[in-house]
Amino acid sequence: MTSAEQRFPEGFLWGASTAASQCEGAWDKDGKGETILDHMTNGDHDNPRRITMNIEPELTYPSQRGCHQYERFEEDIALFAELGLKTYRLSLNWARIFPNGDDEEPNQAGIEHYRRLFQCMKDHGIEPTVTMTHYDIPWNLCVKYGGWKNRELIPLFLNYARTIFTEYKGLVKRWLTFNEINFGIVSYGECVTSGIIPRSGKVVMDDPDATNEEINDRFLALHHEYLASALAVKLAHEIDPEIQVGCMQTGFSFYPLTSKPEDAAAQQRDMELWMYYSLDVMCKGHYPYWAPRYFKDRGITLTVSDEDQAILKEGTVDFISFSYYKTDCSSATIKGDPNDWAYGADNPELEKSDWGWAIDPAGLRWLCNDLYARYEMPLMIVENGLGEYDKLEEDGSCHDEGHIVYLRKHIEALAQAIRDGVDVIGYCPWSAIDIVSAGTGEMKKRYGFIYVDADDYGNGSYDRYRKDSFFWYQRVIESNGSEL
Repeated sequence: MTSAEQRFPEGFLWGASTAASQCEGAWDKDGKGETILDHMTNGDHDNPRRITMNIEPELTYPSQRGCHQYERFEEDIALFAELGLKTYRLSLNWARIFPNGDDEEPNQAGIEHYRRLFQCMKDHGIEPTVTMTHYDIPWNLCVKYGGWKNRELIPLFLNYARTIFTEYKGLVKRWLTFNEINFGIVSYGECVTSGIIPRSGKVVMDDPDATNEEINDRFLALHHEYLASALAVKLAHEIDPEIQVGCMQTGFSFYPLTSKPEDAAAQQRDMELWMYYSLDVMCKGHYPYWAPRYFKDRGITLTVSDEDQAILKEGTVDFISFSYYKTDCSSATIKGDPNDWAYGADNPELEKSDWGWAIDPAGLRWLCNDLYARYEMPLMIVENGLGEYDKLEEDGSCHDEGHIVYLRKHIEALAQAIRDGVDVIGYCPWSAIDIVSAGTGEMKKRYGFIYVDADDYGNGSYDRYRKDSFFWYQRVIESNGSEL
């Protein structure tokens, strides 16, 4: 592909991403309440993170400190401006605005912190793309209400939505409702997106011993989140017609493990459940055609009233945003049951990262085409990156060639998707700066363009250093994608 063909559309939103729960820290400062991630210990590739009901002093809770961005946001925004970001995809911490989630009045210190943050971004010419809740449900809502399986959270979320849409009118034009909402169908998402505390205390991808009642609660919680999102979309448009509100999905992609027809059928079912289930509701305004049989076969009871159906239809999103890290394979027999919804067979054709994730740039082009063909909505990639062990040299440099190679190949694939005719409005790699890993709680699993001098246990200066990928991405943005 020539450099002329590689160029991206004028006004393309080159950006980078973080999440408040992974970067801010200051977990108990200026009136902020506790969140579910504040109660989550560290872990690693082999040991899952844990949720503790009380904060235990002898344990490490990485999200409580993040990368200290709460205190250092002006320094970080200046670095992001130097990097050349057109947009910074970040999130608000719900408990910084409403400490308990059900407070009658917002925490003014939290309101003003984000106002200063958005004004700082405006002064540096960076547009905010803001996720309303990114793994930061107030702890009180988890303990007192049972998380999103309780319908009472809908009006509480709308009170939060009304507050931030009003307070930041004119400063924020692009919102995302729930981060990676489709994760809610498994144990990990049930915890971090739906606020349902796992009975085992372990934060695992999926619990093979989950009861029928627990699985039912996942789909009930998702239903309430869909309604809250739809009502928030409608509210945003009423408060400011210029606001655009998108959904945010985990970008699951599956290939059949073999050429067997049974594996092709498994791949189709995996895409339907993991990817299209949430998107159909949030983009089309109704549940997919196959949902009734799926629920019936698994004993799932989900009542969707006529009023609920009307809300979903009226509150469809304006665009689709998603994360993309890897692809997986589907097999009809991986769980020993040809009728089961298998997930996550390794692809023997792909190399893997140090954390075992398949690296597949071509899958990004495939997924962009697949989603655009199905929904015909603008797409925005708001997470894409590689976790690596980066080393800070004595002179302050960091030679992270692996990040550059990974991102270059994915941007090339994205350019092909755009040439295919897909309407892609932006690309925000994960992450703008080194932050705490949501999956493992580690700092050594580094994604950022900027190195943060901190280890897994909070030791270090937390000073910032530009990596080689910083200067590379700077050139990519300056050339609008023609120089990779």
